[in-house]
Amino acid sequence: MSAAAPKSADSSSLEPSCRDTAAHALSIVRDGVITGEGPTTKGRVHFSRSLDADDTAWCTRILTATAVNDQPVSRAEAEILFEINEAATERTDGGRFDDLLAKAVAHYAASASGLKVPPRSVALSADTEIESWAPSYASKVNSEMLEWIAGQMRGKRHNNRRLMAMVATFLGATALPLAGQLPNVFDIGM
Repeated sequence: MSAAAPKSADSSSLEPSCRDTAAHALSIVRDGVITGEGPTTKGRVHFSRSLDADDTAWCTRILTATAVNDQPVSRAEAEILFEINEAATERTDGGRFDDLLAKAVAHYAASASGLKVPPRSVALSADTEIESWAPSYASKVNSEMLEWIAGQMRGKRHNNRRLMAMVATFLGATALPLAGQLPNVFDIGM
């Protein structure tokens, strides 16, 4: 899959100049996923509530735009990605969005915890393993970030296995007390 977005859509409103405009551009993708209409669906058949490789390519292009590439993923961007995840009841992107969501959330959580993160083009790349840069233990991630991730995942219809595995890794044995504070959030066999 190419990370380039389709040429048929008007991309001027989807070219971020900062993290706020990137979050706005992601909301346009979300709206296209929900309705099957809009600038990100022009020139192709797109059913409502479906997410395909082009939608994921739009998200990747927005998140790795030159203007935001060297900044950590923001909470607003991560929240819109969670909304896209929830809106998409049908998936035909081969799991790429799940991978992108997990990496973007890890990027946000790690940076918000004061950890150094690589540029987005590296961290969010399909060719980069999340384990190569994301923190592997909860002791390195702020507990508020873990609680925020848990809150985003709580009660959702579509659970992202990649994200759940990442959170389970974050929790690890060092954070079992925290896991007890977050009942019924994760089905990870603790």
